[in-house]
Amino acid sequence: MNDDLKERWWAWHKKNPHVYKLFEEFTLRAIKKGHRKLSAWLVVNRIRWETSIETTGSDFKISNDFIALYARYFMHKNPKYDGFFRIKKMKRAEIEGETNED
Repeated sequence: MNDDLKERWWAWHKKNPHVYKLFEEFTLRAIKKGHRKLSAWLVVNRIRWETSIETTGSDFKISNDFIALYARYFMHKNPKYDGFFRIKKMKRAEIEGETNED
């Protein structure tokens, strides 16, 4: 598998740790409200709203290519919520712990 996407995401993530913090915050908020499944795209679009509309400062863009990686990272860091995001096997990158059944 090509690890280029994973490497690009990790480098971007290290420069923008606040994005994952928001991803985790909004996901945990949805879980607390009773959601058993959610779209990672919905969470990322909420982050886009918050960082584009509600906050000030320099704009940044979250690549759509990174959304699946944030979902996997959340479930890796929060194993009790494994399966909260529906994931498929990635064509362009393999994430540690990902099975071929996804």
